[in-house]
Amino acid sequence: MQLSDPITALKGIGEKTASLYHKLNIYTIDDLIKHYPRDYEEWRDIVKIGELRANQVHAIRAMVISAPQTVQVRKNMTITTVRVRDDSGACDITYFNMPYIKNSLQSGKQYIFRGRVLLKNNRITIDQPKIVSPHEFVQNVNRLSPIYPTTKGLTIAAVTKAVHLAIDVLDFHEDYIPESMRVEYGLPDLKTALLGIHFPENRDVMLAARKRIVFEEFLFFIVSVMFLKDMATQEINDAPMMRIDACKDLIGRLPYELTGAQKKVWEQIECDLCSTHLMNRLIQGDVGSGKTIVAILAMFMCVMNHHQAAFMAPTEVLAKQHYESVLKLMEDYGLPFKPVLLTGSLTAKEKRRAKEAIVLGTCNVIVGTQALLQDDVDFYDLRLVITDEQHRFGVKQRETFAQKGMQPHILVMSATPIPRTLALILYGDLDISVMDELPANRLPIKNCVVNTDYRRKAYEFIAKEVTNGRQAYVICPMVEANEEIMGDQPVLENVIEYTEKLRKALPDTVRIEYLHGQMNPKAKNHVMEEYAAHHIDVLVSTTVIEVGINVPNATVMLVENAERFGLAQLHQLRGRVGRGKNQSYCIFITTSSQNDTMERLQVLNKSNDGFFISSEDMRLRGPGDLFGIRQSGQFQFQLGDIYQDAAILQEAQSCAAKLYDAYIHNGMSTDENDRYHVFWKHYEENVASNVDFINI
Repeated sequence: MQLSDPITALKGIGEKTASLYHKLNIYTIDDLIKHYPRDYEEWRDIVKIGELRANQVHAIRAMVISAPQTVQVRKNMTITTVRVRDDSGACDITYFNMPYIKNSLQSGKQYIFRGRVLLKNNRITIDQPKIVSPHEFVQNVNRLSPIYPTTKGLTIAAVTKAVHLAIDVLDFHEDYIPESMRVEYGLPDLKTALLGIHFPENRDVMLAARKRIVFEEFLFFIVSVMFLKDMATQEINDAPMMRIDACKDLIGRLPYELTGAQKKVWEQIECDLCSTHLMNRLIQGDVGSGKTIVAILAMFMCVMNHHQAAFMAPTEVLAKQHYESVLKLMEDYGLPFKPVLLTGSLTAKEKRRAKEAIVLGTCNVIVGTQALLQDDVDFYDLRLVITDEQHRFGVKQRETFAQKGMQPHILVMSATPIPRTLALILYGDLDISVMDELPANRLPIKNCVVNTDYRRKAYEFIAKEVTNGRQAYVICPMVEANEEIMGDQPVLENVIEYTEKLRKALPDTVRIEYLHGQMNPKAKNHVMEEYAAHHIDVLVSTTVIEVGINVPNATVMLVENAERFGLAQLHQLRGRVGRGKNQSYCIFITTSSQNDTMERLQVLNKSNDGFFISSEDMRLRGPGDLFGIRQSGQFQFQLGDIYQDAAILQEAQSCAAKLYDAYIHNGMSTDENDRYHVFWKHYEENVASNVDFINI
């Protein structure tokens, strides 16, 4: 069986079941084996009742001391309770809609119960525990069981079975990472790694497997970046621009003075546009550091040299906001911009007019989304492309413009501060400019890190800000509730249920809606537009709002389960507020009381400096975080995290350099005796040809 085969090739998966997998973006065998666990359930040793801790999964050996009692609380709900005891104390066991369970429990007998511990009315309770036989417990204790992302109708058990079968039937006789390199970097072979990540016997096995998979993700990415770098150095600028005095005049007319960082970056961009090689530059800087005005200056210089410039944003809402900003600058400063907006939601007539203006050259500034890359969009004289936020400009986008006869300068803007040691690897194909200063008049965001006891006060504060005409965001890590056990992790807040909870907690006058990545694009766009227009007061969302919306009126950011996110991503989320003239606030609510978690979150409490925070994120994160912390920014690898896996990233760069050096000297050898033959064959067939590897 091949990686490219559809999942229906597996025994037991028909079209109906396949449609459930498709909801998880699983179409092929390769997709399935890369559907890694998001967590593990770890069976730990039996504890005494007196040692039970709330919000954790525990196993106890206890005696039933009272006959089970079943009560019907409403039409479709029964609750069965039983009291149990060991030599350290007693607790309640509760079952929902399982009245038959009383037939399995006898007073005076001992059983092993395993389930989540809760504190209800100051009484310890274990909800819905599994009754485990001594033999089953011995078999599973200290083992890790995978917990996969699922969808309604598809259980973790079904995914586990399918993954096991896929690994069994795949042919692993050739590993595309050469054995010498696996030995050098301490990596298991591919089959061992897949078994170890999906079905680890213990934590050490899982960590070794994870290192191999993360290493591989980084390796292919870095090799791809090396190809891009070589392409970029060969791109000749056949029409160098002239420096324009009007740019200096515009800077002098602005109602504020550019920071030292802005001036330095603008000088670098000016030099690039005037050089004999095409610009491939990244501007890296916090929200509010002034990247946009520098981008506007670049467009102004391009237009004054009689060329077209394009500005690509990640969402339609942000594209419209940038378009409106361009219009305002035209009016305020008399700039010779002739802008046009091109997004997917325009009517057919509006799109046709926009495309005509672009190809005829009657517009010189084009603002839009990825709609600018469509085949039927042709340009008159495009010389500059600026991509905002998460849009890393990939090889396919470059090829799109090349096929249109264009070789534009590329300027990428990112608000994700990354430590320089990592940025040089991840952005190896780009020249990097850093904006590490904020304008003097910008109000710093006020932060606090609190536990769930503070939630009521947080709601009162949000209501007060809304009364004062402001808006708020609430961030949850999940879209909807997951009914299956999540190991020892606390219950995670989800957008759907939290929205209803908030509607009950806040006054009826507060307009509350939700937003998440599983909504269709039209629905997402509508919600963001409504929020931007202040038709929504509080937006409950997943991290989908990390980019793509600019609402200066939003002054409060409340993050639930803050311990589940990396510091860099929390800082990115925080960047959604503090964009206007009013004081802004960020409240991080954590369910964890562990010292290392609190130390990590206190970094955000003490600093609004993204570069400092990203360095601390790298220092404080480690392999022990595993899948618990969500990833940050645009480098969303399936398992790898650039902060916690910084050491692996650096090893992968070393390995990539050796492979690429061999490629430079020998090419993608067809000689099967060449030890790198399998690697390059896999790269050509499964990476370079199928994936826009820079747009992860």
